[in-house]
Amino acid sequence: MMLHIPGVLTPEQVLYFRQRLAQTDWVDGRESVGAQGAQVKRNRQLAEGSPLAKELGDMVARALTANPLFFAAALPLRILPPYFNSYAGGEQYGLHIDGAVRTDGRTLQTLRADVSTTVFLSEPEEYEGGELVVMDSYGSHEVKLPAGDAIVYPSSSVHRVMPVTRGERMASFLWTQSMVREDARRAMLFELDQNIQKVRGQLGDNHTTVGLTGHYHNLLRMWAEM
Repeated sequence: MMLHIPGVLTPEQVLYFRQRLAQTDWVDGRESVGAQGAQVKRNRQLAEGSPLAKELGDMVARALTANPLFFAAALPLRILPPYFNSYAGGEQYGLHIDGAVRTDGRTLQTLRADVSTTVFLSEPEEYEGGELVVMDSYGSHEVKLPAGDAIVYPSSSVHRVMPVTRGERMASFLWTQSMVREDARRAMLFELDQNIQKVRGQLGDNHTTVGLTGHYHNLLRMWAEM
C-alpha cells in the first residue's frame, strides 16, 4: 500500500528546516548503506547523529506520530530517527530495496523496517527529475510531492530516486517497525478504519459502528506484535 499524506509539516516548519539545512555541511550518502547500495547511491546526507539531525529528526517524528493517517496506515511500534538527504547536479539513487533490519545509532536498538516514509522538503517546481519511483505488482509509481507532504510505502518495495538535473531536492526519510508485520494486513486494517470513520461521520455511533470498530480491534489484537 502506498499512501500520500498531505501537510505532515506546516509551511513554517518547512521554511525552518530549509533555513537550517542551508547552513549545514552534508556528508556522502553512501555512509549509511551497504556494499550493494553504495554502487547505485549518489547523494548527500546530514551526518547521522549530528545535533541538527537529532533536532530536525525529532520534529519529523513528532509530526508523523501525531498524524492520524500515518498512525492508521503504519501502525507504528518503533520509528528509526529520521535521516535527511539532498540531491543535485545529476545525483540519484538507483534501483534498490531497503535493508530489512536497521539499527538506531543512538540506542543501538535494532528495528525491522516494515514501512518506508519520505517527507518532501523542496517544492516540485524547484527541481527537475528527482521523482521517487516505487515498483510493485501493479507497475511503477512516480512520486513528487509538495514540500511538507509525505509518501508512505512498504519497505519491501524496489524503488529509486531519479537523477536531479536542475535545482536541489531535499527530503527526510525514515523507517518504521509496524505492530502488524504484513503489508496486506496493514492495508486491510487501514481500509477498514477509514470506512468506519466515514460511516461514523454519516450515522454517528450506533450498534453497527460499534460492531465494526470491535471487528477492527479484534483483527488488530489477532495480528499485532508488541
